[in-house]
Amino acid sequence: MEEMAFPDPERTHAALVTSGDGGYAMELLLRPGARADAADCGRICFEAFDQLAREHGFVGDFPSVEAATGLMDTLLGHPGFYSVTAELDGRIAGSNFLDERSSVVGVGPITVDPACQNAGVGRRLMEDVMRRADERQAPGIRLLQSAYHCRSFALYAGLGFQFRETLACLQGPPIGRTVAGYTVRPATDADLAACNEVSRRVHGVDRGGEVSDALKQGTARVVEHEGRVTGYATDLAFFAHAVGETIEDVKALIASATAFGGPGILVPASDAALLQWCLRHGLKVTQLMTLMTVGLYNEPAGAYLPSILY
Repeated sequence: MEEMAFPDPERTHAALVTSGDGGYAMELLLRPGARADAADCGRICFEAFDQLAREHGFVGDFPSVEAATGLMDTLLGHPGFYSVTAELDGRIAGSNFLDERSSVVGVGPITVDPACQNAGVGRRLMEDVMRRADERQAPGIRLLQSAYHCRSFALYAGLGFQFRETLACLQGPPIGRTVAGYTVRPATDADLAACNEVSRRVHGVDRGGEVSDALKQGTARVVEHEGRVTGYATDLAFFAHAVGETIEDVKALIASATAFGGPGILVPASDAALLQWCLRHGLKVTQLMTLMTVGLYNEPAGAYLPSILY
C-alpha cells in the first residue's frame, strides 16, 4: 500500500498486514507516540510481558498495569526517547521506544497486544526504530531480550542484531556491607565528567544523558578508590546501569544498595567472579537475558551492569 498523506509524513506510515491467523488484511498505521497513549500502551505492555512470562513459567517484568502505565507515561513524555505507536484498524496494538540519551541508542520496551501477535506488528515496530537510529547516524544499537523467548531472538537476529552476552537477572535482600578500600556515596553534578570518563574507559562511549537523569532523580551514586571516582551507578535496578574500572568497584556499588529495583540487577554471566560473589551474598537468579547489538560494540574493559534498555 502506498504511504498515506499525513501532517508529518516522515513520522507516519501505513501498510496492510495479515491477521495472525492468516485471515483478513488489516490496516497497520505507525505514528508518533503521545502521552495520551499511555493508558493503552501501559495495558498492552503489562499484558504482553505478563502473558509471555507466565507461558514460560516466569514472573512478568511489571507488578501491575499501573506500574507499566507509569513507565509508558514517563517514556512518552521524555524528550530523550523516540516513540512509535502501532494502530491496527484504528486501535492501538503496540509500541516501541528508542533511548537516545547517549550516542549509542537502546531499543525498548517493545510490546505488542497479545491479541495481535503473529501479524508482523513487532517487526514493523523494530524496523521503525532502526530506521530512526540510521537517520540519527547512531554508531550502535543495543537491546536486551528474555532468553526464554526464542521468537524475539530470531526476529532480532534476522534484523541484523548479534549476540553479545548472556545476563543473569538477580534479586534478593540487600547485601548491606562495604568493600575494603572502596567508598560509595551519592553522586553530585560535579561527578558527571568523572562518570563519563569511567564509561568511556570501560565501554568506549559515555552514557551522560542517563547519568544526568539519575542525578536529577537523586538515584546516582559513585564509588571512590584511592581518592578518585572509579565507578558509578545510575541506581541498582532493572532500568539502571553501573560501570566500574574493576570488579571491586561494582561489588562496592552492589553491596551498598538498600534494595534492587524492579525485577533486579543484570549481571553478565561471563563475569564469573562477580556473578559468584553475588550468589554467595544471597542474590538469586530469576531469569536469563540476552544482550544483542548492531553496529559499534566494544568488549568492556572493566566491570559493568547493563540496564534493561542496554
